[in-house]
Amino acid sequence: MTLERVVRGLTARGHRLHLVRPRQISDKNGATGDSGSPEQTLVFGLRIPGYRELNFGLPAARRLSRLWAKQRPDVVHVATEGPLGWSALRAAERLGIPVSSSFHTNFHSYGGHYGFGGLRKLALRYLRRFHRRTRVTFAPTAEMCDRLEQDGFGDLRVLGRGVDTELFSAEKRSDALRREWGAGAETLVVGYFGRVAAEKNIHLAARAFLAIREVRPESVFVLVGDGPLATELKQKYPEFHYRGMRRGDDLARHYASVDFFPFPSVTETFGNVITEAMASGVPVLSYDYAAARAFIRDGENGAKAPLDDEKAFLERARQLAADPATLRSMGKQARETALGLSWERVVESFERELMAISGVIETNK
Repeated sequence: MTLERVVRGLTARGHRLHLVRPRQISDKNGATGDSGSPEQTLVFGLRIPGYRELNFGLPAARRLSRLWAKQRPDVVHVATEGPLGWSALRAAERLGIPVSSSFHTNFHSYGGHYGFGGLRKLALRYLRRFHRRTRVTFAPTAEMCDRLEQDGFGDLRVLGRGVDTELFSAEKRSDALRREWGAGAETLVVGYFGRVAAEKNIHLAARAFLAIREVRPESVFVLVGDGPLATELKQKYPEFHYRGMRRGDDLARHYASVDFFPFPSVTETFGNVITEAMASGVPVLSYDYAAARAFIRDGENGAKAPLDDEKAFLERARQLAADPATLRSMGKQARETALGLSWERVVESFERELMAISGVIETNK
């Protein structure tokens, strides 16, 4: 979603973009987007283990070399560090095209959630080697840049994240939607938004709701998203409301119709769901890092717990659930904070960095 926003923003500013990505299950008949989308090249991919709806890209160095030799880009930006990204880096190096990269996902932290904890150092070594071969690596927060610098990564820059405050708004709260969940005007609706997966600490989110129900027995829990643990969770907690993947205005209505969002993930590089919830007027309880550290003022526009302190997270969830007036006040302040997070500023910053890397001056756009 972040990349989609950046692509749309750069295109709107008059730049020519060409996307190279793996063909996904959702692609039909070889389609590469509507008439307003940048030109795309789709390459072969394989299914990502545990993510049945997504493919990762296979190497395509020869194809990319031919493509870029024929129509040479000013700069290549590699968004993911997999086989396709590595082949793009090699192809660009051979042609002398400057390359930038971005660090979007803590892949090296995922292994422990899928039984490969011993590979963390190997994964980190791979990521470090990859990013040090690019001129600049973008990360979403200054905190993440500091952490990557300590891990030996190269030239690091902040590429922040914005939020669409027109799409995500408290005005889209739906009483009809709440009635579907069996919730009245005074019912506390607890929401979870994101991947239903181990790396999102989803079981702690469920435990947080059970702790909330100790003080607000009438509360209901709504999960928006899908993932490898969805079936297991449905079997264990059939009383929860599982809404699956939602997009656009439908997603915005779901955000605005909940009252509280405990988000216990410990593997985020940023956490877009935090700012989307804030824009929707929903107070978020998160661990104190990434987007929460950057934008949540504890007790004012949301709440934070010390990183990976489950006991503190559960206790904070209970406290907030018992104080509906504070939750409402936090939600209003969260919306005010989100209004200052403009995607336009993010795109402008990225544009300046790419133009500096490529050596293209502004008048040559």
